[in-house]
Amino acid sequence: MTTFPDLLARILRGDSARPLVTFYDHETGERVELSVTTYANWVAKAASLLVEEHDLERGSTLRVDLPTHWLGPVFLGAAWTAGLVVSDTDRPDAVVCGPEGLDLWAPRATDIPVLACSLRPLGVRFAEPLPGGVHDVGIDIWSQPDSFIPWDPPQPDDPATTFGGSTTTQAELWSAAATGSLLTDGGRLLSVANPASPPGLATFAEPLARSGSLVLVSHADRQRLEATYVAERATARFPA
Repeated sequence: MTTFPDLLARILRGDSARPLVTFYDHETGERVELSVTTYANWVAKAASLLVEEHDLERGSTLRVDLPTHWLGPVFLGAAWTAGLVVSDTDRPDAVVCGPEGLDLWAPRATDIPVLACSLRPLGVRFAEPLPGGVHDVGIDIWSQPDSFIPWDPPQPDDPATTFGGSTTTQAELWSAAATGSLLTDGGRLLSVANPASPPGLATFAEPLARSGSLVLVSHADRQRLEATYVAERATARFPA
């Protein structure tokens, strides 16, 4: 398990119908479940969107400026599939944002690709027109293929993340995830942390590396959180 594509291919050879990412929004009542196969299809579409439509290439930096949402793990996987570096830099080569990030990133759309996610159910398009130059993921992603093979695949020593000036390679990321302490092998982790942020990254990486799954909760309601934990048969939680 030295690169994300190798890891995802291994998972797909197992029980590809099992849940991998289950998302709850306690505020809206939304629930989305991505099986391994469905997740892989979304990753392929997102990777194709980044590479084929917006000319990103291995080593390019991607800012994933999304709140706690199931599209966070999708774009993390897409970036690592294409060999992109997920970064918190203010000067990325491209950015993926939600509605709350439009004011910040829309003015940059003449310089870099700005891909906006409505965060509406099923990943659909924005209800209102977006600022000029901003690309609606809910429109553009559906025309992308369900498989993606990079012409320049990522290597184990390629950077996977750069947060706060500290870089982690793909090999380091998956080695740390495989030996992490959040989850036992095959377990199911309930988390309220944003997986696209440095503190929450392990909540997504560890379930992938340890043949487990993630239950991701946005706008968590304390009274409903325990019920969600039980209903989803979670085995661990973050924060503990």
